[in-house]
Order: sequence, then C-alpha cells, then structure tokens
Amino acid sequence: MGKKGGCGFVGWLMVLVILALLGVGIFLVVRHKMNKSDDDGDSIPGPPGAIQKKYSDALNVAVQFFDVQKAGKLNEDKITWRGDSALEDGSTVKLDLSKGMYDAGDHMKFGFPMAFTATVLSWSILEYGDQMEAVNQLGTAQDSLKWITDFLIHAHPSDNVLYVQVGDPVSDHKCWDRPEDMTEKRPVFQVNASSPGSDVAAEAAAALASASLVFKKKDSDYSSTLLKHAKQLFSFADKYRGSYCDSIPGSATYYNSTGYGDELLWAASWLYHATGDRSYLQYVTGSNGNDFADFGNPSWFSWDNKLPGIQVLMVAIEKDTSNSGLQQYRETAEAVMCGLIPDSPTATSSRTDGKLEFLSFFCGIIWHLYEWEV
Repeated sequence: MGKKGGCGFVGWLMVLVILALLGVGIFLVVRHKMNKSDDDGDSIPGPPGAIQKKYSDALNVAVQFFDVQKAGKLNEDKITWRGDSALEDGSTVKLDLSKGMYDAGDHMKFGFPMAFTATVLSWSILEYGDQMEAVNQLGTAQDSLKWITDFLIHAHPSDNVLYVQVGDPVSDHKCWDRPEDMTEKRPVFQVNASSPGSDVAAEAAAALASASLVFKKKDSDYSSTLLKHAKQLFSFADKYRGSYCDSIPGSATYYNSTGYGDELLWAASWLYHATGDRSYLQYVTGSNGNDFADFGNPSWFSWDNKLPGIQVLMVAIEKDTSNSGLQQYRETAEAVMCGLIPDSPTATSSRTDGKLEFLSFFCGIIWHLYEWEV
C-alpha cells in the first residue's frame, strides 16, 4: 500500500521542534568536525569544541517545548504554569494512559504523530547525544522521550491491541481551556486484529525500538521492555495489515495516513538497528522493499512519509554493498539530496514552498549524517 498524498494538521509544530533539535546539534557537530584531522575515522562525532551560548539557549528552548506538552502527573515544576492533567485518561478501559503529550494547543493525544516524535527524538539523541550532554540537555531530552514511550507501553496491553487516540477532537476543539481545567469526556480508541492499524502500530514499534537503543546503557531493563513491545507491535502491524484511518475514520481529518508500507519498513529498519537480526534487513531489502520503498522516486520526510528516513538509516547502519536492495536505498537517498540541495542540477522548484523549505533543511541534516556514516 503506497502513499497516495495527503494532508497534515498541527503536527508540523512537533516536526519543527525536532528540526530545531537536529539543527543545533548539527551546528555543534559541524563546527567540531571542521577542526578534526582528516584521518579521524570515528563514525559518531565526539564532544564539541567551543560552545556558543546562543545555540545552547536555542537547544534549551527546543527541548523545553516537550515539557510544555506533557500530560499526566508532573513530578517537577519545570514549567511553572503547568500542572497535573488527564490523570483519568484510560480509566474507562482500566489502563493508565495519563502520560504522553498533547498534540499542540489542544488536549488531544494522537498516537501516530506522537510515536513519530519519539522515533525522531531517539534518532536525534543517538546522533547528537554527546552534544546535548555538553550543554546539559541530554537528560531532559531522555526524560521527554521516556514520557512518550511510557505512554506507548501502557497503550499496548496485549500483543494485538494498541490504543492510538485519547480524546474526542470535535468536542475538544470546541473548548479552548487549560488541560488542567478540562472537564469533557476522554474516550479512547484502539486498533486490533479485527480493526487493524499497521501504520500507527509500526510507527509505535519504530519509536520503541529506537528508544531501546537510547536507554540500552542507561537502563538495560527498560531497554529490554521497549524492545519486547517493539517486536510485538511490528508483528501485529505486519500480520494484520490495514490503515488506522479505516478503523478509526474520524482520525483522517487530523492525521490522515496515506499508506502503511513505509511505516512497516521504518519499523523493520529500526528493529534491525536495535537487534542486528538480519531477518529485519531481509524484510526491508527484499520483496517488502520492492512493494513499499518506491525506489527511484525521491520524496521528503514527515510524520506521514518515512521513506527518506529509511533510505538514510539503512545505508548508515548496513555496509553490505553487495545487497542489491540496499543499493536501491542508497541510490534513492542520493536522489533526495540532489533534488533538495540548492544549486544541484536536479534541484526541484517545489523546495521553495513553505513546508518543503524546512523539510529541505531536514534533508540537509540527513545529508550530513549520510556523509559521516558512508
């Protein structure tokens, strides 16, 4: 099931924050890398050199956004005007779904973009964790990541069930108030074997698999729990295929998934990265890659289209150049860069569009990752 084109909602705000995190990390890394000797073969950048306060402050503000969006029991008053909220979320189905993050200015918890936020935040930490630590932001970023992954674990009470939405967007958007003061009902929505959601379940799998790498040394037991749920969710997503927007029709108004194939490949890519199990590599580079990867057609990275991320991730973590499927990912990744980097002979005119402008910026980030890892 390929992507057919679609529209987003306020989740672009989350993407912008992630881009800010990545952008500041890149500045610090590139600044340091320019001073490194040519024979330095490290694939992961080391600690930065001199730190400029304005970029440190920018990273602090970007990370702080996640504290603002938190739901549930807030243990620390990092944001003085925020308090406990949504403490009863999930109680109607005897689950604790109080954590997670609100989507934007509303009180909705949409599992699809929230899980994507966790995946890309994990990637940011894995690539730029040493830079974050140098400016005392790594712990804050990890705490925000765990706030989402705790929610995803609780939202996955059994192998083939995942709760993917909390709140009714229609009633929620009629009332503009503080989450601490909300009184409207908070229904919960799930995908399961009879009402599948391969896209959202696979994205949750990607989030938990990538986060398992973040917490592997910090908390090995928690990392193992994340990986267990990631494997179960991927199996569920792959076995019971279908779009969550078909199972929960109202969700298409807000985060319309235009296909689940890219999420399946995205999840398998992160599971391969987290486990080294080559069956996941075969999944990505074999027939499923042929079905879903849209080789030769470069696109842009977003909560609804993971293909550019998969292309770069796979060529970064797998060096087997004899793998023909992997070579197709490499070639398509190169085409993405050529299509979006200014002054490239194949640069597209659409890169001047508002949304594509910051997506182009993301692809510039991906290009740096691609250079370092390849």
